[in-house]
Amino acid sequence: MQNKSKRYLKHTPYVPYDNSCYTYVMSEGGAISSFVGGGVTPYEYTGWEDECLSWHENCFIHAGLNPTTTSIVKGPDALKLFSDNSVNSYNNFKIGRSKHVIMCDENGKIVIHGVCQRLAEDEFRTYWLSPWVDFLLSTGDYNASVENITGETFLYQLGGPRSLEVIENACQEDLHDIRFLGFKDTIIAGKKVTVYRIGMCGTLAYEVHGLTEDCLDVYDALLKAGEAFGIRKLGRNAYRVVHTEGGFPQIFYHFPFAMWDGLMEYVGAQEDIYGLAPFAFSGSAADLPYPEQLRSPIEVGWSHMVKFDHDFTGKDALEKEMENPKRTMVTLEWNHDDLLDIYRSQFSKEDACSTMKWSEDFDFYLGSSNFHIDKVLNQEDDLIGLASGRLFSPYYREMISLCSIDIAYANIGTEVTVLWGEVGTKQKKIRAKVARFPYIDKNRNEDVNTDSIPRLNINK
Repeated sequence: MQNKSKRYLKHTPYVPYDNSCYTYVMSEGGAISSFVGGGVTPYEYTGWEDECLSWHENCFIHAGLNPTTTSIVKGPDALKLFSDNSVNSYNNFKIGRSKHVIMCDENGKIVIHGVCQRLAEDEFRTYWLSPWVDFLLSTGDYNASVENITGETFLYQLGGPRSLEVIENACQEDLHDIRFLGFKDTIIAGKKVTVYRIGMCGTLAYEVHGLTEDCLDVYDALLKAGEAFGIRKLGRNAYRVVHTEGGFPQIFYHFPFAMWDGLMEYVGAQEDIYGLAPFAFSGSAADLPYPEQLRSPIEVGWSHMVKFDHDFTGKDALEKEMENPKRTMVTLEWNHDDLLDIYRSQFSKEDACSTMKWSEDFDFYLGSSNFHIDKVLNQEDDLIGLASGRLFSPYYREMISLCSIDIAYANIGTEVTVLWGEVGTKQKKIRAKVARFPYIDKNRNEDVNTDSIPRLNINK
């Protein structure tokens, strides 16, 4: 008899195996999962609806962004590299601070966005800006270098009104002085880590970074420190709610990146490093020409970050757009009766259509090559916007999406329709109403005064 070797699934190395986690998902494709090596990651712990309440009521810990694409950029021209190729101003970029960096093509459409931390005069740490930064260095004349350290470090996200208390309890140090987008080194479980005040959930949030070899010790310490504050472990399924509800449009989920001549060839030659793939589009807007799928910083609500105090790629296009902007970003609330009608259609042979089926299981994962986008129409059926990131919010009890919409229709309360269903199949118009953006508009991370948060009685 032939001896068949056993095959095993690899568990993500960034969280301990949890036998109470009843759902796992296989990581396939994309920048993240290529480093995980096709392993499995927790999909739900206590149920995605329960987990989604955590950033409103207490705190969550999430490990699903590991390993984050991370690079160190060094050299005399490192700052010039960022200034030449991003919309941000660097006139007052101090050591120990960070920026949400937005990089565009010549047409002012977003190529990539991520975070840049200034570690020293000529040294920067970036997240999610590779492979674009690497490509710019390989094709430009800059006295700088880039080192890809993806997989060597971990990143844990903690979000919610008790997140600062959880981290302080874990490190036994007062961190109230960390400003929004600031970071500070400390010790957790005897391991050196960096606490970074940033997050995508909209409410108070932090990240804890460190060396991958220390990740499980730090994770266990954070989890134990959070028990008194009702901490929840966040799975992949709940995390997809974060960006839409928190008002943080995300590449791969709310809009595709602009392809730059030579970029995909460069990435293809280093596929094992980046794991990116061309986009596959779904939704009623999948038939639009690719350039019409793209977004500028203005169209996704980031116009306040565009500074014209320096020359950068896309400056001319964005200056013209800023003079007469066409679209801005809003949240859409979808009509309850129309949503119930979609559920009802699944039980009718006459109305049955695979593209009309409804599921909360939308595959959102950074690095995914599938992008869902729907047309938004006015009463005359004119195309006035593009909606993406559709989800049900357990906290607000609403189905919402983000929408880049014509400014004439951007007033809160304006009624529009979302065209639901794949191109060439049965489709349905779902009524929707323009709502606030960002949807979470209270106690936002950038506005929270941490002096109002109790300080722990720390005994050294």
